[in-house]
Order: sequence, then C-alpha cells, then structure tokens
Amino acid sequence: MAQQKVVLKVLTMTDDKTKQKAIEAAADIYGVDSIAAELKDQKLTVIGMMDPVAVAKKLKKVGKVDIISVGPAKEEKKEEKKEEKKEEKKEEKKKRRKMIKNEPCTTSIPTCIQ
Repeated sequence: MAQQKVVLKVLTMTDDKTKQKAIEAAADIYGVDSIAAELKDQKLTVIGMMDPVAVAKKLKKVGKVDIISVGPAKEEKKEEKKEEKKEEKKEEKKKRRKMIKNEPCTTSIPTCIQ
C-alpha cells in the first residue's frame, strides 16, 4: 500500500477543543504520518499508509464526518516525475549525440564531432 492523502470534513470541528480531539483521534491510527487541520473549512487532512475507512470510523467518535477525497500523496508524484524527466533528458542527449556522430560535416566551421 502506498501513502495516501485523505481529506475529511469534520462538521463538529468548530473550535480549538474539537480540533484537538479530531487530531488526537486521527493520530491514534496506525500508519498516520502527518495531520493538518483547517478550522475555517472544517477540514482534516491525513497523510500516511493507513485505511481511510478506519480514519473516518475513528473520527465519528468526535462528530459527523464526510470523506471529501482519497488519493495518493502528492510528494510521491513529484519525486517520480523528477526521476522520469531526468531519464528522458538522458535519453534525448544520447539520441542527439548519435545523430551528430552519424551526420557528415557540411559546414566550414569545425563544429561536428567525428
């Protein structure tokens, strides 16, 4: 199981006391790496290798909970994209070098690699 990002709306999270209760409830779940709470939007974001249903069940003890979204954590995507881009750039450079080596020099300036 890969890291997941679960965004929940805790409808009873209206003050700091209930916010703290929600954070503590989410922290008790095995596999949770980070928790972010927005009191204004009543949103709780939980990131880690855990079961989203378990998070919702645990938070139901605090109050009414709606699951807004469940998906992969963004950090992994960024790292994967960077690695893919690096590999693509290396492949392009190799192709360019092969093309330059295969083409005969047609200019009077010695820019071709032989």
